[in-house]
Amino acid sequence: MRSGITRRWLRGNLLITVLLVLLAEAMFLHSYTRSYYNSVQQTMYRRFSSVTGQLKVYTADTVYSAAANRSMALRRMVEQYSDKDKYEFMLLDSYGGVIASSSGTDADGIVNNLDFVQAQDAADGLGMAVYRTESGEVVMAACYLVPYAAEDVAALRLVTSLTLIERQIQNAFFASLVVVAAILVFSVLTGLYFVRSIVVPLGQVERIAADIARGEFDVRLPVSGDARDEVDRLRGTINRMAEGLEETEKMKNEFISSVSHELRTPLTSIRGWVETLRTLDDPTDENYRKGLEIINNETGRLYNMVEELLDFSRLQNGRLRMECRPLDLVAELTDAVLFCEARIQREGLILSYTEPEEMIPVYADPDRLRQVFINILDNAIKYSAPGGRITVKLWAGEYKAFVEILDQGRGIPPEDLENVKTKFYKGSNAVRGSGIGLALVDSIMTALDGTMDIQSTLGRGTVVTLGLPLYHKA
Repeated sequence: MRSGITRRWLRGNLLITVLLVLLAEAMFLHSYTRSYYNSVQQTMYRRFSSVTGQLKVYTADTVYSAAANRSMALRRMVEQYSDKDKYEFMLLDSYGGVIASSSGTDADGIVNNLDFVQAQDAADGLGMAVYRTESGEVVMAACYLVPYAAEDVAALRLVTSLTLIERQIQNAFFASLVVVAAILVFSVLTGLYFVRSIVVPLGQVERIAADIARGEFDVRLPVSGDARDEVDRLRGTINRMAEGLEETEKMKNEFISSVSHELRTPLTSIRGWVETLRTLDDPTDENYRKGLEIINNETGRLYNMVEELLDFSRLQNGRLRMECRPLDLVAELTDAVLFCEARIQREGLILSYTEPEEMIPVYADPDRLRQVFINILDNAIKYSAPGGRITVKLWAGEYKAFVEILDQGRGIPPEDLENVKTKFYKGSNAVRGSGIGLALVDSIMTALDGTMDIQSTLGRGTVVTLGLPLYHKA
């Protein structure tokens, strides 16, 4: 993972940084060089302007014409040129040949005619060329066509060495290389630090995730608590996932233990009575009839428990189909209450239920709705002491119908109340059961677009409120 993220960073961020820095370096050197060259060029052009400005005053006299006077003035300027150490001043004929030079030579090997050709093609008569002489020296030559007749003098030329400028450019180049190297080193170091700050925590997450995948749910990642740190939030999420899996694993184990116990109890009873019945030959014996009744009851209990488990599994996997249709909620609730009434009386409890006179239409699966009512009533019976009252109420609101089932049982502790609808959860105050009854009821109500709300006071009882949308033909 480390090499993968580092490789992507090298290909992406660092490569783009290098290209941008090199582009900036090239633009800087180009701008720096052009600035120096333009400065020298403008200086030579100003000198040309000064010379041509002096030529305006020359006119014809009794001995020489104006052109002759200008020609002689230009030759004197060349001979008496004061900046010979900086510039080579030349006079050119109409073919670009050197007529006179401030150094007194014909300037062979240090000039070419690029500037002269360019000046002839330019509208302002100016031309410029940068090149190397035969000795390898870099020079700049500027040429200007004389705007006034001066006999055989057709153009002026200034040539200057760029050795000092080239040295300045080289110094700037090396200095900029140092800056570029410093930027790249800084980028690499900060980038590696940044990559490491991501890779190391991800490595921790990977190792912890592998431990969790192996079933070690008690492992945790260190968390700083910084909500602005995405990696820290990821570690917190992994920790919460591990806590959830640990809790689920715990509940699953408790569920398996509980279901095993719940299955073992009726099976033990059935097995014991089967052994007893095998010793009885008289079907009229009271123990014979009692044994058959107990076997029948325990078998029904086992059947209901297995069906509940299967229904919950199908509902969780989306394989339990709801066969909904319009129905009367009053009739469905009344049937469920009548089904549980005999058991309520056997347990010494008091049932309080007044059937509404008008029907309340809802759209639901009657079998699943009946399963919900019986499950809630079964809990109310199991958790109520003899002499307690179970109250069932039904009414219709503006948009929903509500069923309320109240008992005076032992109630649910506050720390268990928020988890009673969680699958496999069995609270500290729980009695026999698989621990999925309320989770199944909640799932069925959700599938029917309904709601289930549970309120309880420890030692005083529990209130379960079910809500279903009213059915309208429109």
